[in-house]
Amino acid sequence: MNRERYRSLNQEYRERFGRKIYKVSLNAGMTCPNRDGTLGRRGCLFCSAGGSGEFAASGDSIRDQIEEGIRRVERKMPGRDPEKPSYIAYFQAYTNTYAPADRLRALYTEAIRDPRIAGLSIATRPDCLPEEVLDLLEEMNREKPVWVELGLQTIREDTARYIRRGYALPCFEEAVYRLKECGLSVVVHLIAGLPGEGKEDLLAAADYLNGLPADGVKLQLLHVLEGTDLAAEYRAGRVRVLSEEEYLDWILSAVARLRPDITIHRLTGDGPKKILLAPLWSGNKKQVMNAIRREMAVHDIWQGKDFPAGKEEKANGSKRNAE
Repeated sequence: MNRERYRSLNQEYRERFGRKIYKVSLNAGMTCPNRDGTLGRRGCLFCSAGGSGEFAASGDSIRDQIEEGIRRVERKMPGRDPEKPSYIAYFQAYTNTYAPADRLRALYTEAIRDPRIAGLSIATRPDCLPEEVLDLLEEMNREKPVWVELGLQTIREDTARYIRRGYALPCFEEAVYRLKECGLSVVVHLIAGLPGEGKEDLLAAADYLNGLPADGVKLQLLHVLEGTDLAAEYRAGRVRVLSEEEYLDWILSAVARLRPDITIHRLTGDGPKKILLAPLWSGNKKQVMNAIRREMAVHDIWQGKDFPAGKEEKANGSKRNAE
């Protein structure tokens, strides 16, 4: 276990690549079945107009966006060795497998052939993974590592309907196993504090994830962003947000329940400050992360501390079978 008491993404990168790796967020010009009329036109309840890609680089081409993203990192972290592939191309905005395979091939290839790019991370939906796209992802993974991120958010079907997720839990499960059959790394997004959900719902989601052959998880606080339908619900008093104290309690309990081999890609999130309506305390990500680490040390919390004894071997067996 690392000094942070959990298996971090930085730890996974160092094990795989032997050095520090940074992400470059990209906008591939995608849309989503929740926006183009296939399932709806308003998106998920919490999703902003940018489709979660507000931090993505700008530019007409993937190459231009990679250049801009690397410049951003270099300004913050000067001295990177340009000869070493030290970046992950993160296709972040909207649904990044929701296009014909030929178009996706051109986009992924433009990124993966850049010598500075060590791998791809592709954010998508479990209902947007047809066979030809899975074949393409498997092909890309043979060239450089590929992580596929799936937005589960909740395991409660009533909550899923309320937030307009647009697919049922069996669809998600099938996608996880199909991706693992292709040899891909699977990262699952969960949101703490969704309307009507409590701490036990987050812990139930962690238990559910433990039973699947998932490789990683992103744990995130519910943000209320201007311009979303969630903002209207919040202003009408139908939605409450977590206090920092509640979030720390929930997230530490979830980390303690998680299977020890699952990489934790994120423990919080920072909504764009210019459109963040609530909770405002979450705008200081560094402060929140410091609080999480401090509380872990004070309460002697580590990943897997409360993972049910005897289940790790079974879970890892399921993971191996899926692979």
